[in-house]
Amino acid sequence: MRIFAIGRNYAEHIAELNNERPDEPVIFTKPDTALLRDNQPFYYPEFSKDIHHEVEIVLRINREGKHIEEKFASKYYDQIGLGIDFTARDLQQKAKEKGLPWDIAKGFNHSAPISHFVPLSNFPDPGNINFHLEVNGEIRQSGNTSLMLFPFDYIISYLSRFFTLKNGDLIFTGTPKGVGPVVAGDRLAGFLENEKMFDFEVR
Repeated sequence: MRIFAIGRNYAEHIAELNNERPDEPVIFTKPDTALLRDNQPFYYPEFSKDIHHEVEIVLRINREGKHIEEKFASKYYDQIGLGIDFTARDLQQKAKEKGLPWDIAKGFNHSAPISHFVPLSNFPDPGNINFHLEVNGEIRQSGNTSLMLFPFDYIISYLSRFFTLKNGDLIFTGTPKGVGPVVAGDRLAGFLENEKMFDFEVR
């Protein structure tokens, strides 16, 4: 099982971080040790002073495929969930300034909390799914899949040009605007439409 992630997939998030708008998906990966399941608490790591939340819809691949045409991509996933792409922003910025990779800023232990998964058929239109993140009961991030630069099927088709996708692989599909820091004591709750998908504490 691998974790793929898409960066810069919502225009307003690109703007808030003063990043360049991409012509094709920005891809990075996280190791499986990044996963945090079942609403287990997230323990703030000692190596960073600026961990940011980034809520994202997560696709789960259900069959092996490579060089998948976009028109057939919907056959390769049938469940979605919600996750947090925790980012050590200080480590990421330091690496960017030196032109170095920023794997440790994205892939550290438990940097990818994920929810349970639900059938995609629960949503009439995959291109119009609302989701949001609440921190201590207040909405911090709110998005809709219609605002994605690269929709689900395009992402799968694009990834499969470079990687053979396998059953159980996860794809974080990008975060909307509103990313920001978390501190110990914060409680994060994520919602797909009106269904609460995760609810955990930062310690």
